[in-house]
Amino acid sequence: MAIAAFFTIALLATSPEAKDIDAFIRKAMDRVEVTPGLSVAVVKGPDVVMTAGYGVADLSKGDAVDADTGFYIASATKAFTALSIAAMAHRGELGLDAPLKTWVGKSPLPADIASSTSLNDLLSHRSGLENEPIAFRAAYSGVHTPRLMSALLAETRRSQPSGTFRYTNTGYNLASTLIEDRFGRGWRAMVDKAVLTPAGMTHTTARIDRVRRTRQVAVGHTPGLDGRMVPSPLQKTDATMQSAGGLVSTARDMARWLEIQVNDGVVDGHRVFPPGLVASTHRSLVAQQTTFGPYVRDGYGLGWQIGRYGDEVLIHHFGNFAGSRAHVSFMPQRGLGVAVMANEDAVAGELVDLVADYVYDRFAGRADVEAHYDAELAALVARRDKRLKGLAVSRAERAARPWSLRAPTRTYIGAYENPAMGRIDVVERDGHMVMKAGAMASPAEAAADPESVRVELIPLTGQIVRFEAPGKLVYDGKTYIRR
Repeated sequence: MAIAAFFTIALLATSPEAKDIDAFIRKAMDRVEVTPGLSVAVVKGPDVVMTAGYGVADLSKGDAVDADTGFYIASATKAFTALSIAAMAHRGELGLDAPLKTWVGKSPLPADIASSTSLNDLLSHRSGLENEPIAFRAAYSGVHTPRLMSALLAETRRSQPSGTFRYTNTGYNLASTLIEDRFGRGWRAMVDKAVLTPAGMTHTTARIDRVRRTRQVAVGHTPGLDGRMVPSPLQKTDATMQSAGGLVSTARDMARWLEIQVNDGVVDGHRVFPPGLVASTHRSLVAQQTTFGPYVRDGYGLGWQIGRYGDEVLIHHFGNFAGSRAHVSFMPQRGLGVAVMANEDAVAGELVDLVADYVYDRFAGRADVEAHYDAELAALVARRDKRLKGLAVSRAERAARPWSLRAPTRTYIGAYENPAMGRIDVVERDGHMVMKAGAMASPAEAAADPESVRVELIPLTGQIVRFEAPGKLVYDGKTYIRR
């Protein structure tokens, strides 16, 4: 099943731990096989233990990953956005605990929500709010303008009681939309000025289209029709890079980010953030009781999950999207931090967590570390095989379904619109129906229900589109009317 020859750059340091981590990653990449590329950063206190790259950034080109290869970090972006907003509060521009109404000015946001919700509520996922149009446009279709997003604030609804943890992108999208509305400051500029520039993270950016023209950026991969890894049909663009998941970073830059976290705003021996500001984002603001793999999560702060790995406090945030996966975590008591990024997530995405776990256990001096992780790799390979088999079976079953649309394809062609969600284009390409929604596109497959088709606007995630005559379709519970 090997998909490419893998290479690694030289380690930044040659400590015994770094050498063992490097050897484990080489072995893991060989055994898991389906992960095209991976990068890692490890810090201990003020020291960078290692930054390294493995594999390739794009299977179609074969360029080797190094410590300066960009990887999309998805929801690990939230910690950057939250820190930039915390910095605004530190400067006295707004209040994190104050009701939104005290600083947003005249806003389309419903008045009752503005009176009963704070930025801390939004950023810790305890607001109970939802706004599907803003979240969908920001992360998926990419069809938006600042004026439109401002108008869509009116679509904000309370979907559950305030104070209850529920993880979504909505709080971050609402916070950044409100800040841009009030201060004329887009989230990219805010994060650049307040976080990336002082941190010296010169290879971290939300402008993915631009950076692709000048530097290497890893391409997200998903299984193709034959099961082999191919570039994902959905890749991030500037329009879909957003405050809840919109940064590209590198192993070298993530080492700086981790150093800043474990040293409360100090990097390279220099204080770059006010004392206590970074640490304030690590304090839990809402309780939760969940697990994610080997990690227990009991709280959430400002862009960070608060929990444990074994008996150690682990502050962390992960991210994934359409062929990209990121793990960012640190143990504050030990001053140890790890970032692992990969350009595959659906088949063996847990590899990034496994690498991080190995780092923590290796530094802890676990006696059976090699035997334990040999077994963990074997289990991951078994899950890989099961997932690939399940995907192949699912695709074969769908291919055998009879086409359920009664009329010829041309009957359904057109642009369908929902005032809040935007537009879906149904087109015919080489005799086949294709659906497009901004940055997303997918061929239509047969669905089980009459007058319906199945699409994967989000790769490997099926959605049903039902046509209702005349000139009407329903997608994700929303009705779109043909123009």
